Amino acid sequence: MDSSSFPVPAGLYRTTVSYPLREQELPGGALVYVGNPVNGGVRFVVRPGRNERNRWFWGEPTFPLDDAQWESTLIALPAEGFYSLPETITLDGGGRWLENAIVQLGYNRAAEPLLFIAQWHDGGTDNALTFSDRGIRIEDELMRRLRWAPILPVPAATADA
Repeated sequence: MDSSSFPVPAGLYRTTVSYPLREQELPGGALVYVGNPVNGGVRFVVRPGRNERNRWFWGEPTFPLDDAQWESTLIALPAEGFYSLPETITLDGGGRWLENAIVQLGYNRAAEPLLFIAQWHDGGTDNALTFSDRGIRIEDELMRRLRWAPILPVPAATADA
């Protein structure tokens, strides 16, 4: 990142070096979220807490983000969510995922991108796509070429209304 990009916007990042004096909590090669508190407090960085449906929910503790030099080493990552494949992917086991297939992008704790393919359960009763809890690791180059797929999130309280 260049110095005109500071402070970095809120979002997902991969650390490349450990945070000074917080090497255990914020090591290099880790997934982090940089946040801006709604109450106008100090910007913060936090590691993943728990993962549900291939999405991270952020845990405790949070750490104040007050080191511009460390911040300059962060690598921005695309948002978790739904995308379409820009090309067909051939899998190691002989299968393949076709171009334009709907996938879910997620990350492991090491900030490595993972793809989860949308599945339609033939003979099922739900009119819904599902995603496995096991994804495939992809390279950053493919991750950056995924195309956003705007799928409407429906709040749980109105999902059946």
